Amino acid sequence: MEMMETMAAAAAVEGGVVVIREYEAERDRVGVEAVERRCEVGPSGGGMSLFTDLLGDPLCRVRHSPPFLMLVAEVICGSESREIVGIVRGCIKTVACGARKPHRGSSTTTAPLTSLAKHHTAPSPIYAKVAYLLGLRVSPAHRRRGIGLKLVERMEEWFKEKGAEYAYMATEKDNEASIRLFMGRCGYSKFRTPAILVQPVFAHRLTLPRAIAIIRLPAADAEALYRRRFAATEFFPRDIDAVLANPLSLGTFLAVPAGCAAAARWEGADAFLADPPSSWAVASVWNSKEVFRLEVRGAGRWRRALALASRAVDWALPWLRIPSVPDLFRPFGMYLMYGLGGEGPAAAAYARAVCRHAHNMARTDPGCRVVAAEVAACEPLREGIPHWSRLSCAEDLWCVKRLAEEYSDGALGDWTKAPPPPTIFVDPREF
Repeated sequence: MEMMETMAAAAAVEGGVVVIREYEAERDRVGVEAVERRCEVGPSGGGMSLFTDLLGDPLCRVRHSPPFLMLVAEVICGSESREIVGIVRGCIKTVACGARKPHRGSSTTTAPLTSLAKHHTAPSPIYAKVAYLLGLRVSPAHRRRGIGLKLVERMEEWFKEKGAEYAYMATEKDNEASIRLFMGRCGYSKFRTPAILVQPVFAHRLTLPRAIAIIRLPAADAEALYRRRFAATEFFPRDIDAVLANPLSLGTFLAVPAGCAAAARWEGADAFLADPPSSWAVASVWNSKEVFRLEVRGAGRWRRALALASRAVDWALPWLRIPSVPDLFRPFGMYLMYGLGGEGPAAAAYARAVCRHAHNMARTDPGCRVVAAEVAACEPLREGIPHWSRLSCAEDLWCVKRLAEEYSDGALGDWTKAPPPPTIFVDPREF
């Protein structure tokens, strides 16, 4: 773990002095948890909301990303009264932000993943050092005093010290306060609008097409496949090997035609890529259940009763295979699918088979009640990802800010002005 030296900044606010400093687990955990409880995590505007239980580890969403930092805002009134009123987290990683143009005569192509020529590898990526800012919270009683702005500015100072070229953040498109802060006062601009697709985990097992085989790839083969086919995908992490080797990564799964050579005998990623089938898809599964739990609050009695009735009917009449609603009104876990990609005219159907396999994995894990995936707005495989619209977010909002004038790897230009690609690679460590 790489952490910065102790940092603190103080400024006067109504009712005391606010100090921005680095989070200290033993000293601050209780105060941070109190701030989290007072701040909703989910859609704004009332009604049902999504709450997050960080399982006693406020650093859980960044600690798997080197380096990372968490800051707290503490209001000090006199010599005795201290209260944590704001928090923010940040991490830095190196990701693909584009691809080098192929030299004349080169076989390298910049076509979308689903239309790559059969024997071509992915284009050569251009990397950038990118900072991700997440988990900004300010207690309701202390909002509109500039505390959120101070937390963001202090975090950006650390980003720059570590050499980050860009910073980005994610928020709900209807979170007016967050958008006003980042786009209005902090200089961020709208960048990407991915969709978060969520499928409930049903009581019954989902059947897989007989014509499709699912292969669990060894970690080395998964890394080779990702690097050779998807390394230039936007936000692809250069340390994909660390992601795949993380204990929270439950495996990488490849869907291929049941009668192809790879299904009969797996001889490694090189052999597969030398002569791939006409269509295939791949995805990895991340166990977010061990990092945090979710809970839907604010649902009316009729919603709860309807969900309970669907489970009761499904339990009593399992042969009907009713898509029952799992209990989302108590803390529940989630599996996240990441690294979703594929090639060929039937790639979406193969992606659907991988999603069904992930669902069946989650079904055997007590407490895991949803499977999620985050994809680009124009993801070619989106039609193959099963989801419930009521549980999903059709348009998330990512905002970006350029922090440096120079670039670490190649003359890309200003990434903040690049048009959205058809596919993005979502890093599960910061979801």
